[in-house]
Amino acid sequence: MRPETLSDDREVQNYVDGSWHTPSSADGQPVENPATGEELAYLPFSDDDDLDEAVAAGNDAFEEWRHTAVEDRIQPLFRLKELLDENIDEMAELLVTEHGKTLAEARGEIRRGIQNVEVACGIPSMMQAGNLPNAAPEIDETAVREPLGTFVGITPFNFPAMISLWFLPHAVATGNSFILKPSEQDPLITQRIFELVDQAGFPDGVVQLVHGGPDTVNAMLEHDGIEGISFVGSTPIARHIYETAAANGKRVQAQGGAKNHIIVTESADIDYAAEKTVSSACACAGERCLSNDVMVVEESVYDEFAEALAEKTREQTVGYGLDDGVDIGAIISDDHLETVRSYIESGVEEGAELLVDGRNVTVDDYDGTFIGPTLFGEVTPDMTIAREEHFGPIMGLTRAEDFDEAVDIVNQSEFGNAASLFTDSGHKANRFKHEVEAGNLGVNLGTAAPMAFFSFGGRKDSFFGDLHAQGQDMINFYTDKMSYIERWPNQ
Repeated sequence: MRPETLSDDREVQNYVDGSWHTPSSADGQPVENPATGEELAYLPFSDDDDLDEAVAAGNDAFEEWRHTAVEDRIQPLFRLKELLDENIDEMAELLVTEHGKTLAEARGEIRRGIQNVEVACGIPSMMQAGNLPNAAPEIDETAVREPLGTFVGITPFNFPAMISLWFLPHAVATGNSFILKPSEQDPLITQRIFELVDQAGFPDGVVQLVHGGPDTVNAMLEHDGIEGISFVGSTPIARHIYETAAANGKRVQAQGGAKNHIIVTESADIDYAAEKTVSSACACAGERCLSNDVMVVEESVYDEFAEALAEKTREQTVGYGLDDGVDIGAIISDDHLETVRSYIESGVEEGAELLVDGRNVTVDDYDGTFIGPTLFGEVTPDMTIAREEHFGPIMGLTRAEDFDEAVDIVNQSEFGNAASLFTDSGHKANRFKHEVEAGNLGVNLGTAAPMAFFSFGGRKDSFFGDLHAQGQDMINFYTDKMSYIERWPNQ
């Protein structure tokens, strides 16, 4: 189930200039199965020379790749999509072993990533920029989108396959070269993806993989040979990425953290809303930026919804993600498990009502990083669990006198990634669409996850930059528009 290209010592490899290399730094860390504690591999970090080699190869490859016909540039992407489809089951199993999510969640993540490859195959249409004959007397004008050079994607642990494929296909389809720096916590799935990249037929240097930690990231932000950075992670790191890369003249899109809300109105289908709320808040053990974990409920249906939500919460099964019937898998690491536990403790200490306590969950035959779904009632907007991103299966119920107060509570958040509304009122849905300050909004669904051909929104401290991931924004981010103006006088 491990990548075939690990070294003889089971070390994770870089993919640079079309071949596999062991990173050179003396620093590194083990890669472990969070559900079992088994060491799966060892990840050595890259040093500055490793990065320099990859950037040089990317820039060399760019000079020819940028002039390659766009129809030819997308052919390896068609092949990559086919290879990803063919290998999705074994890739999903690998993802479960190093991340901890369930097999269904892993398949869904990879499928979402494949959808981005499909969209990027449409670059010949998406990259067209417009033409206007006779823009002025005897003058024709054309807008042309041109690639810029070598771009970098820095991706998080929670969706290592999907978010890598947010960036890679669009960058190379538009004519750039691309270097991926994945999370050091679960790098094996990206190495497996790059084994398929190697089979897909990209020219050497166009697509590369460089592993590392914070030092590698900081070197990328300042490297003169890199044109732009795409990032997904926590808000403090996103802000650092944005400020540092921009100060070094690079394009930046930096997706930060989130604190997402659900509004439940008096006309909502209570049972349905409770079911979708648990699914949203607890999927991937709550380790996702679209998790809606604060429920703002109109006073008239608060008690009814709290009872339904508690019932749905208790029905969740915690276990090893490869086992049948598991709803919630392991947390990524011991350190993050302790962080999640500390947020539960803060809820208790700050006076929230503990309706379902997931701290004492046990999983037969496994001694991994498991925690059960936890539900608090009577959460107020000033409490830590209502303000901060905890990245765990913790839910909080907040009372609102009416819809106006519910919207106000949502908009108090410093984050603006996503929100959902459950209602039977078209009027409230329309107000929600126009008044709630978040970039991904859903009505009568638990998770507002845009399809690959729509941009992934984010506002306030959830996003730093101008152009988002996915959709047309990716084409605009990875290219610059040039205006070509011509006149041919009659001589």
